Amino acid sequence: MKTHWLGFLFAVIVISAVVLGKEFPCDLRDTKHGSVCVCNSTYCDYLEQPQLADSSQIVVISSSKDGLRFKKTTGDLSEKKPITVDDKQFTDENFKAEAIVVDEQRAWLQMANIRQRLFINASIKTFKISVKREQKYQNISIFGGALTGAVSHLVKQLPEELQDHVYRSYYHPDGIAYNTVRMSIGGCDFDIAPWAYNEWPRNDEKLSNFTELDPRDLEKIDQLKRLKAVGQLDELKIMAAAWSPPPWMKTNGRWTGYGQLKSEYYQTWALYHLKFLELMRAKNMPIWAISTGNEPLNGVIAFFFVHFMSLGWTPKQQAIWLSDNLGPTIRNSAESKVLIFGDDDQRYTYPSWFEKMNTSRNNSLSYLDGLAVHWYFDDLISPQVIDQAHMQMPNKMILNTESCIGDKPWQTHGPVLGSWQRGEAYMRAYTQDFRHHFNGWIDWNLVLDEEGGPNYVKNFVDAPIIVNATSRDEIYKQPIFYAIGHFSKFLPEQSVRIETRIENQTNPFTQLSVVGFQRPDGSVALIIYNGQNMPVDVVLNDSQRGEIKLRLPPRSWHTVLYK
Repeated sequence: MKTHWLGFLFAVIVISAVVLGKEFPCDLRDTKHGSVCVCNSTYCDYLEQPQLADSSQIVVISSSKDGLRFKKTTGDLSEKKPITVDDKQFTDENFKAEAIVVDEQRAWLQMANIRQRLFINASIKTFKISVKREQKYQNISIFGGALTGAVSHLVKQLPEELQDHVYRSYYHPDGIAYNTVRMSIGGCDFDIAPWAYNEWPRNDEKLSNFTELDPRDLEKIDQLKRLKAVGQLDELKIMAAAWSPPPWMKTNGRWTGYGQLKSEYYQTWALYHLKFLELMRAKNMPIWAISTGNEPLNGVIAFFFVHFMSLGWTPKQQAIWLSDNLGPTIRNSAESKVLIFGDDDQRYTYPSWFEKMNTSRNNSLSYLDGLAVHWYFDDLISPQVIDQAHMQMPNKMILNTESCIGDKPWQTHGPVLGSWQRGEAYMRAYTQDFRHHFNGWIDWNLVLDEEGGPNYVKNFVDAPIIVNATSRDEIYKQPIFYAIGHFSKFLPEQSVRIETRIENQTNPFTQLSVVGFQRPDGSVALIIYNGQNMPVDVVLNDSQRGEIKLRLPPRSWHTVLYK
């Protein structure tokens, strides 16, 4: 009993210190794929929000393949000296470097492989980045993840202190400062079983049995209340989307497969959404936004390989339903301020989906406040399609509303613990999206287990935080978590993208990218990604600040803050 109380007291002290804004470094653990940061009930890594003491201070927050996680480097711009980010031992998949010595503009790598030691003398490249604060683009305001049935199931199995570390790591300012959560209206693919409201009685147009939320919803609401308290959030934006109605509303009478909504239930399906909104508000969890439905093409063309809950729509069908049913039902109700996002599917549907909707019902797009995009095939489709949609609908918000990795046949399914490459994939994707008019990004599951589930179709994928569901006493923060955090943590709501450009990047395959923002307090946040196996020198030329020199380690990403 004495040991129990001592442990409890220690946990209270540690958690209280975190609430007060103390910093705790990553407890790094090596895996065969890289490294993760380990959290348990009494310890987790946090970084208080950096404060720029005066106009001459610069802060660089860095993460690297070799083990840096939100390392803070400070400098004084008035001294006109380069700011160097010191890294740990340099490693690569093909060799291990016993030392890296930087001498002026050369890097000497002493490498060791299985058979021999090698010495490589390589030039350090210098990249010039222009920062033009006067050229402003879109606001950045939304960052979050999804509280699916699988997430809810896993979190409730953890000790309360570890649950709080999950919430704090994502939503507290000392974590990565999410402000949004996505949830399903009814069930989704990451649930223990498919489900919907009013499954019985069948053919019930008035939804007489949909008078209260499901117990699974009530459990999520309790978790959201705790999340808000731990994250110290005055407001949590909740975005909701439906995967499928009860099968009796569908042409195929099944949860999945080729099936659309029966036309006689168009108004019933709109009422279904309104009832959910009303019931959530009654529980003091108002919904900020909904979409017209998750991945509408899953029930039209993707049913060959999609075996989870879905509802098929063509653009014409969805335009009719939005124009005649969902739009008027929501706008003429007490929930009229809830935002409605369209499409909620892959980039390859842009902009043709909305063009076809407009052709079918020329007032349908007027009901949309925003456009929702999923990430999964972005590598195959140019971001210019998003630019085209933005040009056609410049006043609508654009959000990436779902992303994960490990879903493709050519990828390892489920988590790859410690994979820096997967973190780099996120870093490249976030940078690209924000350079193409996106206002925010909502990731998929907040946590998953070691297998990448659970869910009823064994659709295993990766997540930024992995739960040890066997011992239930640890969680593992993946490099993905820090890739997202380099954006979400340091870009408060109403940050604005500003023009940044690499002036001398002649090689299109050079793994260096940058995107910049002006924050509400007037300071600048630059996110720089160095995907090369060598350090780089970066010379920033800020239109108001002048020249700033940085030396960045290999395979790393950085958030650079200055006034």
